[in-house]
Amino acid sequence: MRFARRLFTLFFLSVVVSACAYRFGMRERAFPGGYTQIAVPVFKNVSSEPGIEVLFTTAMIEEIEQSRVGRLTPANESQLTLRGKIINIRYVAGGVVKGEGKGNLPHLPQDSVLATEYRILAVVDVELVRISDQKSLWAGRFEGERSYSAPQMTLSTANSVNPLYNQSARYQNIGLMAKDMMSEAHDRMTENF
Repeated sequence: MRFARRLFTLFFLSVVVSACAYRFGMRERAFPGGYTQIAVPVFKNVSSEPGIEVLFTTAMIEEIEQSRVGRLTPANESQLTLRGKIINIRYVAGGVVKGEGKGNLPHLPQDSVLATEYRILAVVDVELVRISDQKSLWAGRFEGERSYSAPQMTLSTANSVNPLYNQSARYQNIGLMAKDMMSEAHDRMTENF
């Protein structure tokens, strides 16, 4: 019994000594340079889709607030500024169905084409800049993709699809994609510093 206690004590001490530099749980995250005050101006949008810069900016602000890695401050009080730029948004039609005037889609006119889904592809650049000397401390490019169902014609009397649904679905899916992309950007920006 005494031997077992000594062995256990020796094992425990060796684990403790070898784990001096190891922290239990998640590692602390921080902005490069250990800065804590950050400004996040509205992202620049050079894509062809107006208004989406708000979705990406809001998603990044929410990530910073939830992580508590830094404190959001006005630009004149900040140590860092986070610059975002939406490079491109593309829509790709998929699941194309051709109307033959018979079969499973009898209401589509002869030789018509209907997309059943769309893919949204986005490219966003994010850069963390120290305000005092405008030095770039970190930069990354993020690409995202998301699919959604296209509006469908289901009645023989319908001769068009609902464009409001399509616009709403696009905007909603871009918002979800923005959250995913900015979460990844935040995680990459704050690790190992």
